[in-house]
Amino acid sequence: MHIALREVHDSDLPVFFRQMNDPEALRMAAFTPEDPSDWDAFATHWRKIRASRDVVRTILGDGDVVGSTAVYGDPGQREVTYWVDRAYWGRGVATAALRALLAEVRDRPLYARAAADNTGSRRVLEKCGFETGPWARGFATARGEEIDEVVLHLAE
Repeated sequence: MHIALREVHDSDLPVFFRQMNDPEALRMAAFTPEDPSDWDAFATHWRKIRASRDVVRTILGDGDVVGSTAVYGDPGQREVTYWVDRAYWGRGVATAALRALLAEVRDRPLYARAAADNTGSRRVLEKCGFETGPWARGFATARGEEIDEVVLHLAE
């Protein structure tokens, strides 16, 4: 599968919304919006993201929208994030997309966070050079409880 990144188009938003309402994906991501089914809150959030200085990209798999990825935050504290449609999990999409994003955004250090039990996401980050740092606890909205979270960093 050929993976590419491009600017986010308005037509991508309904696809992202559908992807973010997959119960299994929500559980794995853990740290999600309070009500992922609230289209108005989702649309407002994406308007803010797209108007910011953050680097936000649509992930294309063979030309189809399969997710999104971004680098956001203040210099020295910037974080990466990504969301890939569950139908594409385990196929190298997140790793390829994150590598492409990291080639585009040369800022370092970069950080990432993952639920401690989200081994797939942790593997993606490690394959892209992120190193495991401290663990923390945080309230995971999608799970309705506090869980362990891993903070990873990319120095170079």
